[in-house]
Amino acid sequence: MKIPKRIQPLVDDGLVDEVLRQLMSGKEAVVYVVRCGSEIRCAKVYKEAAKRSFKQAVQYQEGRKVRNSRRARAMEKGSKFGRDQQETLWHNAEVDALYRLAAAGVRVPEPYGCFDGVLLMELVTDDNGEVAPRLNDVAMSAEQALADHAIVIRDIVRMLCAGLVHGDLSEFNVLVDAYGPVIIDLPQAVDAAANNHAQWMLERDVNNMRSYYGQYAPELLNTQYAKEIWALYEEGDLAPDTELTGLFEESGEAADVDSVLLEIKEAFAEEQERLARISDSEES
Repeated sequence: MKIPKRIQPLVDDGLVDEVLRQLMSGKEAVVYVVRCGSEIRCAKVYKEAAKRSFKQAVQYQEGRKVRNSRRARAMEKGSKFGRDQQETLWHNAEVDALYRLAAAGVRVPEPYGCFDGVLLMELVTDDNGEVAPRLNDVAMSAEQALADHAIVIRDIVRMLCAGLVHGDLSEFNVLVDAYGPVIIDLPQAVDAAANNHAQWMLERDVNNMRSYYGQYAPELLNTQYAKEIWALYEEGDLAPDTELTGLFEESGEAADVDSVLLEIKEAFAEEQERLARISDSEES
């Protein structure tokens, strides 16, 4: 196929030998299957900020540090240079998260580097060498749902122990290969300690997984892994191998009504976006 303009520099530099086909076009990026020497990989080409539909990017960027003071000031002012630097930070966030999470034992695609807004990484495949399906496209038994849910929860814990929260985890950004779930799409991953929204993002991630796997294993719908994980994290008792129960006893203290209302509004908005994604997926 014709080489996309954004990938041409990687071809010129010998990083990519051939673009085989377009794999998918999402709201944040277009992904291509490429050949790099004898290996088949994928190239994720991020869309420009004006063409992306990630409406809550500011919430995800909170806590991301820029060491260069000039760049930090430019980003705060919103100058063209600052916007360019913000884009670079957004692009690099995913490859940085992939390296960090792979080192922590989380099942993510292996990254090979990000070059001018193009992320080269492993192409996750199934037993037949075909592109692995998204979790949304997979049906399973109750037994398989319980097993795969346990893997995802384990990886969410490992992510948190590595200091990160995915922030947008759902059945649309989990692939399923021969060994189980593989977590993808991490440009919005947040610093758990530095982002004020980290707790509700983690709860939304965990509860999205509970809802999806709960279709096949209804007993999961009564679990409270999100609250249990965060409570252990806040107490400093969470470790990658912590055994969870899925149980959590709510505090008897008076609720912060304003915070609860805010969470309800945010949850409603997120659910509307999730339903829109399902609609877009069904149409495509």
